[in-house]
Amino acid sequence: MKNFYRENQNLSLCGLNYKLCPMFIGSYCGGCGNGNQACSIARCGMSKGVEYCFACKNYPCEKYDGFDETDSFITHAHRKNDFEQAQTKGLKQYNSIQQYKEKFLKKLLAEYNDGRKKSFFCLAVNLLDAEELKSIEEIISSESDLNAMLPKEKSKFVSELFLAAAEKKGICLKLRRKDRRD
Repeated sequence: MKNFYRENQNLSLCGLNYKLCPMFIGSYCGGCGNGNQACSIARCGMSKGVEYCFACKNYPCEKYDGFDETDSFITHAHRKNDFEQAQTKGLKQYNSIQQYKEKFLKKLLAEYNDGRKKSFFCLAVNLLDAEELKSIEEIISSESDLNAMLPKEKSKFVSELFLAAAEKKGICLKLRRKDRRD
């Protein structure tokens, strides 16, 4: 669908944080509202003139049936929670948190990705809250031996910080894939 543009590029119309998506980061996808969008939810939102689905009087509608049960390239697990945060905290504060997450993710990918952790880091940054991420960032910054480590060791060290934080919060850091046998 041509001419689908969105002012806020931190939260998609359907509630996904596509700036934390490996497809967006890898420049394989322009994200929600960057000119072309084949998504049925985007077409619906455009036809109804809503910036976010939560602003629609029919939300959640049948388009969301099963939407959160599995993930695509990006997790759908916190979509409803992110919509609620955007509504209660306001978009300005929500966007500020997302901008921090995006900046931290870019740092992780530039400095601690061993070539195999892009999806993992995207998922972890998406699912953990900003306070937890800041704690991890402080640990990374204070670890004096980190610079002497080989890339795989650095990546493993940082990944283990995320896994420990996720375990404390009861969060699984794996995408929920649709069973291909269906």
